[in-house]
Amino acid sequence: MPVGTQGTVKAVMPRELRELRAQIVLANTYHLLVRPGIDLIKHFGGLHTFMNWQGPILTDSGGYQIFSLAKLRKITEEGVEFQNHVDGARTFISPAIAMEIQAVLGTDIAMVLDECAPYPCDYDYAAQSAEMTMRWAKLCKEVTSASSRFLAQDHRQDADATSPQQLFGIVQGATFDDLRRESAQAIVNLNFDGYAIGGVSVGEPEEEMMRAVETTEPFLPKDRPRYAMGLGTPPQLLEMIARGMDMFDCVLPTRLARNGTAFTATGTINLKNARFALDKCPIEENCACPTCQEFTRGYVRHLVKAEEILGLRLITLHNLHFYLELMRQAREQIQRGTFDEFREHFVSNYETRDADLMVQ
Repeated sequence: MPVGTQGTVKAVMPRELRELRAQIVLANTYHLLVRPGIDLIKHFGGLHTFMNWQGPILTDSGGYQIFSLAKLRKITEEGVEFQNHVDGARTFISPAIAMEIQAVLGTDIAMVLDECAPYPCDYDYAAQSAEMTMRWAKLCKEVTSASSRFLAQDHRQDADATSPQQLFGIVQGATFDDLRRESAQAIVNLNFDGYAIGGVSVGEPEEEMMRAVETTEPFLPKDRPRYAMGLGTPPQLLEMIARGMDMFDCVLPTRLARNGTAFTATGTINLKNARFALDKCPIEENCACPTCQEFTRGYVRHLVKAEEILGLRLITLHNLHFYLELMRQAREQIQRGTFDEFREHFVSNYETRDADLMVQ
């Protein structure tokens, strides 16, 4: 899922996302609440209309952003009170409010409100956090179930209205295997439409991240989507697919593009480097993205060095295409029964560089 935190995938038009064959985008409840505000989006008829994207949208409840505001927030059983990052105004989000906001946004998939435990954290904190996340998830489910019953009884609702908003639960538990298992079992017992593994890629070593997924996956239903939140580098995505994950979001394709960094099958390249000044090749040979079809590395480097906006847009389009194409290839290989060979070949040829580690 390309990340459109504030109702836009940075530097890319919705039409271009459609041309890249993006299936679904992610937006963020917290950021949209702070700016431009839910009432304004409601005035425009919901987020789809406001941003002119008619494909599916998943909204994160803002749990990770609340986690990142550690010095500005206070977490209680009732919810989270915090100073927003724009003007410092005091704001409060509870499980019910998080669901109400996402209902007004009218997105296709809503995430429950959760607490994303930091890394590292001690066992007691992680246990209390996971238990509260479970209680919040139950409240979120109750709120959405009540709303669905109300809509079902409302005969004024258009018979051709779109499908109800799907609700995903989130598993927490930090780096502790028993807490991950207990959280997964508790969240699954609430019977959500899909399940996410949260609290990964928050600074822990990669092996800890993989173990969190491996510990959780056996307890998640095989007939529901499984979503690894906030991931990751191209090899990490393939490794997560091998471990049973279905959905991902990550800021890397757009964030690194704004730093002049492009993805290739053998790793990232920094187009600011002088060695690309005379390079007549595309960013990647045989790439079907519009950037590689029309422009050279040398020209894109010139744009980046000259601080021309087009340069960052061209790399963004390439990076998004690279990620979306990698996922398309993974789906095809799974259908053919050759995914393991595909994954092994890609991972062994991909060189991880410092830029790849800037996941969050």
